[in-house]
Amino acid sequence: MLELAARLRGLPREELASALQTREFETSGARDLFDLAEALLAPDAVDHALTRLDRRHLAVLVAASGIADEHGSTTADAVRDELVRLGSSDELSDASAALLDELGAILLVVPAPDHVHVPAAITARLAVHTGRDLPSAAELAAPAPAVLAAVDDVDRSLLERRAAEAAYATVAATSELLAELGSQPARELAKGGLALPDSKRLAETAGIELEALPRLFHRADEAGLVVRDGAFWLESDLGAAWTQQRTAARWRRLAECWRDRIPAPLRDLVARRSETLSATDLREDVRWFYPAGGRWVDEALDRLVDDAEALGLAVAGEPVEAGRLVLAGDIDRAARLLAAHFPAQVDKVYLQHDLSVVSPGPLEPALDARLRGFADVEGRDLASTYRLSAASVNRGLAAGETAESILEFLKGVSLTGIPQPLAYVVGEAAARFGNVRVAAADERDAPARSAIRSDDEQLVRTLAVDQSLASLGLRQTGPHRLLSRFPADVVFWALSDAKYPVAAEDGNGEIVRLRRHRLAAAPPPPPKSDPIAALLDRVLATGDDGATEQAWLARQLEAAARAKETLTVTVRMPGGQTADYLLAPASVANGRLRARDRKADIERTLPLSAIAAVSPAPTNV
Repeated sequence: MLELAARLRGLPREELASALQTREFETSGARDLFDLAEALLAPDAVDHALTRLDRRHLAVLVAASGIADEHGSTTADAVRDELVRLGSSDELSDASAALLDELGAILLVVPAPDHVHVPAAITARLAVHTGRDLPSAAELAAPAPAVLAAVDDVDRSLLERRAAEAAYATVAATSELLAELGSQPARELAKGGLALPDSKRLAETAGIELEALPRLFHRADEAGLVVRDGAFWLESDLGAAWTQQRTAARWRRLAECWRDRIPAPLRDLVARRSETLSATDLREDVRWFYPAGGRWVDEALDRLVDDAEALGLAVAGEPVEAGRLVLAGDIDRAARLLAAHFPAQVDKVYLQHDLSVVSPGPLEPALDARLRGFADVEGRDLASTYRLSAASVNRGLAAGETAESILEFLKGVSLTGIPQPLAYVVGEAAARFGNVRVAAADERDAPARSAIRSDDEQLVRTLAVDQSLASLGLRQTGPHRLLSRFPADVVFWALSDAKYPVAAEDGNGEIVRLRRHRLAAAPPPPPKSDPIAALLDRVLATGDDGATEQAWLARQLEAAARAKETLTVTVRMPGGQTADYLLAPASVANGRLRARDRKADIERTLPLSAIAAVSPAPTNV
């Protein structure tokens, strides 16, 4: 522990903070660097660190621990020789020095110019786990398996088609999720997770089971397609751009995020194998690569494999070439492989007399987005169905469309011309558009914040008694006017949802176009307290240099006494010379050290002020 405490003291604050960020340990009781060293070497903290080590680092750590002397010391050359003796590959033995440095960077060993120190607490925890949930040193050092197990003879084209179907379904469901969030945000509960009504709405829109929504939503969040703004989730500006891309490009973004969650060494391990990949093989490789991983590896695997199935990288555990290509970094080739089986996008639709619009295939993204602006989606599949109504057309008019622009667009994409009933609905909605106007209220109407007006007295009376609008608190102030305490945009969309021919206007009576929900830009990470910074402020707090050195010396001796360690203690003699004593500290109190002299076999009591330095005992003692 003394070696680690000295290592912590010698690190610059930035390096120490970076090292501590890699570890999980209890910080509440750490008052100084000795407490911090003890916290890092506590059994739970060591176990957590061991579970995060890959096989190569574990092999080097176990080898170093196995050959260290009774004081925990060894050398990088000795570790390399031990790995060679255990039958490691040249690659591992040659990298052992660098791996020791990396273990030192995360405070599991303490490197020094002439040796490497393995703390006794590390060796003790390795002894507990070896043979139980950790392979032996020889097994850890053994080279990686050369190839995956042979794969049964299956119809590769069938697997590729099924993989493409799964990948396309995931992309389509994600697109529907974003479209619905663009129309109406979803609320995040204070305890975490989406509100149940919003979850049901999003799952129904995406065409998936409610239980599958969290994974779908998490993938969208991970890819930056949705952003939380306060208590609500919105479609991000990146998500809006993503929905306008072709299916293969949209899939590529999701596949990249899946691949980025897998550590680079593991990706290389899997990608270099001569056989293709399956979900089962991936599980075996991950468990091999993180032999001490335990629960966190299993939980991560569950999600990785589930996402691999959803993205068409594996099919019911059978190998799919796209999975190996993604892990190898050739995502473009994987996208082309799957896209060959995606349904072709179309740019024409059938307009029906019953006001429905039928797309014979997936509609081009730009055309789909335009059509959604004034038509409701009724069914999403390879052949999608939309429907026009007076309310949907009014929504499009409120967003900036005109009857002429709607009919011109439909004429350009229709394979069947424009049926008369459809043209009539568009014209009639345009004629009624603006019968109800919403604007900000005048100051003299305070506390009202918005005003509704209409030339149709009967329509105003209907609005005043409409129970679906009761939450707006509408108050009639004349035959043609109503007031509300809510802002004009809130009132506008409530009337639009209630299917009234509403328009928003400015103070001059000019119609203005409203967008229901803004896109959310990816926000900067919110400022938050840094527990590591607070910890370092506490443990690195110092007074005058003399007091600091005296306190440091006392803590070293106290720690040695608790650990029953023997130290070399350098004492200042009366003539100015120094002398080294081999002492086993027993106690430190009232500014004095009581210790057993190992060579003279007597007890000595020394004032702390007479002690110039302490260091670990020689390894041959």
